[in-house]
Amino acid sequence: MLRGHKSVDWSKRLAPEDMPFLAMRIQPNDWYPMATFERMGNQILREVAGNDLEAVRLWGRFSVDALRAVQPQLVAADDPLETLMRFRVLRSTYFDFEALTIPTLVDGQADIVIDYGMGVTAEEAASYQTMGFFERLLEVGGAPKVYARFTQQRWIGDARTLLEVNWEMPSSRR
Repeated sequence: MLRGHKSVDWSKRLAPEDMPFLAMRIQPNDWYPMATFERMGNQILREVAGNDLEAVRLWGRFSVDALRAVQPQLVAADDPLETLMRFRVLRSTYFDFEALTIPTLVDGQADIVIDYGMGVTAEEAASYQTMGFFERLLEVGGAPKVYARFTQQRWIGDARTLLEVNWEMPSSRR
């Protein structure tokens, strides 16, 4: 996303150690420094999304389809609960820390604790992206209506970020 904005001098907005990552081909299975990831994410929020958190949320929704392309077994047809259980197992392959935990997962409701361990700006943006991701994941898992809201937000001073997601069950499972 940053490379697409050629009019911006990224060397003035990113740390020197970030610049090689901007030039190299990104490898989907490689790990990158979290500090670089955060700084680049903050610049994407500012320069690409125009600080619009709804755009970030939509990006989260969009990312589900890309993940499904490489992990087709993620989605259980007409079974949002099973889809989230599959995600919970898959999640550990994407983070080497507890970025997302799902302490409550029952038919029609999930509570998701979000903690990427970043500064407040990046954490808020990542949380909105996560919200969009789970909204779309539940939809492709068969939930006809999904409702998501933050009940706690670390970026405004709460001890943690808690995303509450509720959904209606598919008509085939009612």
